[in-house]
Amino acid sequence: MTIQPLRLLGDPVLRTACDPVTRFDAATSRLVDDLLGSVLRPDRAGLAAPQIGVSLAAFSYNVEGRHGYILNPVITETSGEYDGPEGCLSIPGITASTLRAMHTVVTGTDRRGDPVTIAGSGELSRCLQHETDHLRGILYIDRLTGQHRKDALRQIRHQPAR
Repeated sequence: MTIQPLRLLGDPVLRTACDPVTRFDAATSRLVDDLLGSVLRPDRAGLAAPQIGVSLAAFSYNVEGRHGYILNPVITETSGEYDGPEGCLSIPGITASTLRAMHTVVTGTDRRGDPVTIAGSGELSRCLQHETDHLRGILYIDRLTGQHRKDALRQIRHQPAR
């Protein structure tokens, strides 16, 4: 397991839809271990493979005492509304009120290719949606509208160069 450096806004891998995981081998297991090791650091709720430079459909999560990972996730169910602050490791220092579903169910596979289902409410639901978006090249700022979007983009423009 290696804690990988994060890719930041502006890196093209963050805006590219990921390929599905099709091989369930040692390399896939290493990716899962890297995702888990990297997300278990303090103040991290989720980490998608593109955020560490890998364009494969995989993410890890660490929310409210629940942690794990999923490969090839598909959101199969959402319900309710959940509004609150959202941020992203790839856009450090910026948060914005973002509307998400209150409850989310995601299906996919584990590192062996066996089926997995993850269900979450509140912050875990937010994380599942946020990380699944990453795998399609979508960042949470893309979901912002109106003044929330203007404020977030202004903050990004005024950040020091990285």
